[in-house]
Amino acid sequence: MRSVAVVIQPGFAPFEFGLACEAFGLDRTDDGIPNFDFRIVAPDPGVVPSNIGFSVNVERGLDAAADADIVVLSPIPREQWASVDPRVIEVVRAAHARGAWLLSVCSGAFVIAASGILDGQRATTHWRYADVMARMYPSIEVDPDVLYVQSGRVITSAGTAAGLDACLHLLRQELGAELTNRIARRMVVAPQRDGGQAQFIASPLPVAPSMSLAPVTEWMLQNLDAELSVDQLASRAHMSPRTFARRFKADLGATPAAWLARQRLLHAQRLLEETDLGLDRIAAECGFGSAAVLRQNFARTMGLTPTAYRARFSCADKVPAAPREAVPA
Repeated sequence: MRSVAVVIQPGFAPFEFGLACEAFGLDRTDDGIPNFDFRIVAPDPGVVPSNIGFSVNVERGLDAAADADIVVLSPIPREQWASVDPRVIEVVRAAHARGAWLLSVCSGAFVIAASGILDGQRATTHWRYADVMARMYPSIEVDPDVLYVQSGRVITSAGTAAGLDACLHLLRQELGAELTNRIARRMVVAPQRDGGQAQFIASPLPVAPSMSLAPVTEWMLQNLDAELSVDQLASRAHMSPRTFARRFKADLGATPAAWLARQRLLHAQRLLEETDLGLDRIAAECGFGSAAVLRQNFARTMGLTPTAYRARFSCADKVPAAPREAVPA
């Protein structure tokens, strides 16, 4: 049983708080997903007001987070950024010292920043607050363009829905890709979103989403083991390379190369979980070329080696995977 403690304070944001409840607090054992020992805690148990006019009654104090495997920091109001409750800071430091996961949503990153454990590390928060955080904590590398950042066992996320992306990222590392995909399906959300906050910063939305790239992205998914250049993909989309790259970034929130790299990693996760193929074969199937390149990309993104990932999440003896059918070029 893994335990999760969500810390809320006066002025908390209900939606972001609800994301943690949705990700970790629901009983999904009917779908083969293990339960978390889920706790909601507050510095002062009792009635805790939200930022939109209603309150929740929190029965447990911060002592209930003392042995939690995952501690989630909900957003705090702007007036608390420069004076974070020292009791909460101590919870953060203690969790970090014992090797627990720490995850912040939106301005919850200011709580972790105040503890000092992000000094010299990379982090993020909502793009509207990134400059403030960078000024308050110059020793932290604040990245305003990403949905979330993992530094060791500390995950900071951007605003609102990006908190769910961060929760799913953590769940993938605790439960594996297959179970996390089941959770995402239950939520009716994508298991992983591409792109970053730059998609949402003062940029006009297209009048209608383009469907012209759907056949190309489907073909890319069926040919992950092939060398796929922008020129080749643009030709299949009947566009110039420059137009294709611009349209792809606008529609999918990532460059063709970044999107393709993410899909290759996802396929590698599936093969590591569901087959007993060797790393050289998996690297070839996913388009990495060699096991060394697979190891490098996998470890950089996932924080553990392919071998360690397979040891933790392999279900090859339970769910035989059918070979992937490649669509001829």
